[in-house]
Amino acid sequence: MAYFRITLMRSGLGLPQKTRGVLAALGLRKRMATVYHPVSQSVAGQILRVKELVDVQEVDTALTTAEQRELRRPDPGYFVEKRAKRA
Repeated sequence: MAYFRITLMRSGLGLPQKTRGVLAALGLRKRMATVYHPVSQSVAGQILRVKELVDVQEVDTALTTAEQRELRRPDPGYFVEKRAKRA
């Protein structure tokens, strides 16, 4: 099943109440927040209402918050082979 990955790039502050209502209906409250919605005509219509404010990608699976956080985490650059003995 395909999903829309919607990220709020610009804030809805100072915009008309209808536009802020669409953002709230999509579940977007803070900048850089990401939500997943199944691909449907109603969601596509809502995205078109706020297309200047959001970044949209079509993905195959919806990720959980923990999975998204893990993808953003950089590689530490090292690994622990063996723990040091305590004296």
